[in-house]
Amino acid sequence: MNRSWHLVLASALVAGAVTPVVAVGSAVAADGDITSAVLANRDVVLTGDAVVRVPQGTHTYTGVISGEGALRVSGTGTLVLAKDSTFTLPRSRQHQRVRIPGGNHPYVVVDRPDEPAVTVDAGATLQYGTGGTTGLIGSFPYNTPGYQQNQDNIRVDGTLRLSLTRLFNLGIISGSGLVTQPRNMWGTLQICGTNPFSGIFDNGTGVNFASTTCAADLPNARSVVNRGSWIIDTPLYHTVVERQNFYSHEYGNDVNVHSRPGSKVILTGVYSWSDSGDGAAPSLSDPGLNWRPVAHNLNKRGTNIEGADVQWGHGTTHRIFMPGTAQTVYINLHARRQRSRLTFDYNGPVTLGAPIGGGMYHDTLSAPGAGDVVIAGTSGNDVTFAAAQYYDGSTTIDRKATLRLGSGTAGGDGRLHTGGALDKVIDNGSLVLRNTGTPISLPAVTGAGSVTQNGAAATTVTSAAYTGATTVAKGSLIVSGTSLRTSSAVALTGSSAVLDLSKARDTTLRRLRVVTGAKILLSRNSSELTIGSTTAKVSGAGLAIDGARFSVSRAGADTVLTAVPSSAATTPAPSPSRTGRAATPLGASTGTMADTGSNFGALWALTGLAGVVLAGVAAVFVFVRVRSRPRTSPRHSR
Repeated sequence: MNRSWHLVLASALVAGAVTPVVAVGSAVAADGDITSAVLANRDVVLTGDAVVRVPQGTHTYTGVISGEGALRVSGTGTLVLAKDSTFTLPRSRQHQRVRIPGGNHPYVVVDRPDEPAVTVDAGATLQYGTGGTTGLIGSFPYNTPGYQQNQDNIRVDGTLRLSLTRLFNLGIISGSGLVTQPRNMWGTLQICGTNPFSGIFDNGTGVNFASTTCAADLPNARSVVNRGSWIIDTPLYHTVVERQNFYSHEYGNDVNVHSRPGSKVILTGVYSWSDSGDGAAPSLSDPGLNWRPVAHNLNKRGTNIEGADVQWGHGTTHRIFMPGTAQTVYINLHARRQRSRLTFDYNGPVTLGAPIGGGMYHDTLSAPGAGDVVIAGTSGNDVTFAAAQYYDGSTTIDRKATLRLGSGTAGGDGRLHTGGALDKVIDNGSLVLRNTGTPISLPAVTGAGSVTQNGAAATTVTSAAYTGATTVAKGSLIVSGTSLRTSSAVALTGSSAVLDLSKARDTTLRRLRVVTGAKILLSRNSSELTIGSTTAKVSGAGLAIDGARFSVSRAGADTVLTAVPSSAATTPAPSPSRTGRAATPLGASTGTMADTGSNFGALWALTGLAGVVLAGVAAVFVFVRVRSRPRTSPRHSR
């Protein structure tokens, strides 16, 4: 009997240690396992850490949990909270600090975050709300501007479902599970601070990542499944980086970006369609599906840049943020507080297959984009625009960077917008033109970079003030109403290359290199060509100028100069230069390329003089030999 009594007493003590329950009005004060109280919809006042072991199925809790402690949701079922709960960690475990610096432009900083007040174990699901405004766990003592920073941080290793129709914050989020919002649930999760969460966000309708009053970071999150709008903003003078890949599941979702003056948003991932896997495991069976329309436009996705400074890439990858064409993606630049700016920063080749416009959502081309584009000067940054761009703004190519207009394959032609008040190219790197079928015109080009024509379709330059080299490798480069006199050198490197100066303001080139077969077109009414300090009037059937030789023909209103091998010196010399130096044959290079310019002219002049001296010595030697021989026949008459 003694032993039995001891067993009963021990069992009672263990039970009391797990779930001591004291009635407080209609509420239950408890810690330990509070499953029975929650399943009975009793209000619970925590007096320590508690756990709800949710059985299979869905269980809606209409009570309220308050007091001090932490809550763990475990089990295999779904616990739905219909009302707000307000418990907090005990004061002895609170060390989190929330600061609000910024003066007239306040923003929230969370330092030394507390441990999670709420934990959702793997296998369990916790749902906040039933489609209304209540059902959130939280305490909000900080008086933060613009939103309420939640004191109750949360760890999600299972699933947290957000069925709320209000703006809300979850505190600092950790764990490796799934945070998901139902489709068409018009509530907004506000993410602020540095969140170590390494799982997946499944956005059904709307998420704010950072804001004008808080920065945010998700350094470890695996990806974002976007079924609605993922909205990014920044405080003043802050850079917000989002490293995740985005996956689209439904038609019409987008990433919308805002920023304050002096701030920037950097997106380092890829915004891809997902045709397989659910919200917890998105994937794309074939990357080519990002580039091909599918039934019902399910892979259509977009980004709206709302007066923001946005950067795609961080110089460490060459996977473009928006892979696709006009049929699968849209990109809009808008002016809000400021004009938009989009920077491409990759370390290898990427292709933009869609136009950048300024319309609303899918209607990209209903208005020109109000912003500027930059190709960052990261080594290896090589960006191809394989679509006709529609933004009214500058295009800057930084040193070491390359911008290609056209992919060089059928269907991949590109161009920049022209005719807008702000259209221009600031080229300090390399601009390469390689359309195969669509002729294009460039906006004004300035800078210290180079321009290369390397496509079958012609390119027209109407304003050229760049100082780098000009190369025509393939097709025609048409100079109209401007000149190439500021370009450091011009090279025609392909036998099909054409430099059309027939409509140029003047025909002055600092230096010229040509290969056999390349052509220069001049106006028939003013057939004149200047290279360096040498000017030649074109007449007759041939021209030799500073080491380059051309045959001369006429085609309509044009005079056509076709480069010939320099050794074919059968053409008459050109007329004297009006600049005081004659345009005379200056020899040929060792290959098929003739290279002209003042330095090369001096070199050829020196070698030519040496040839004349040697020829004179040889003539004297022959004359002496002839005079020394006995005459065996009469001298021939002329």
